[in-house]
Amino acid sequence: MDAKPKKPLSFEDALGQLESVVESMESGDVPLADLLAKFEEGTGLLKICEARLKEAELKIEQLKKARDGTVTFVPFETGPGA
Repeated sequence: MDAKPKKPLSFEDALGQLESVVESMESGDVPLADLLAKFEEGTGLLKICEARLKEAELKIEQLKKARDGTVTFVPFETGPGA
C-alpha cells in the first residue's frame, strides 16, 4: 500500500463535498445508517470549512498594515454592516 499523507482539503473542495452530502441527505432516499454516516461526514467537512475561513480571517487581519509598516490588527468585520 502507498501510504502518502493526504493533502488538506481546500475550502472550495470541502464546501463542494459538503454540498454534495447535504443534497444526498435531502433526497430522502438514504437509509438511516447511511444518513447518520453522511451527517458525521458533513460535520467533519463543516469543521474544515470553518477552519479555512478562520485562517483566512487571521491572514486578513495580519495583512492590514499601518502606513509606517507596523502591523495593525483590525478585526475582520462580517455581517450586514460590513
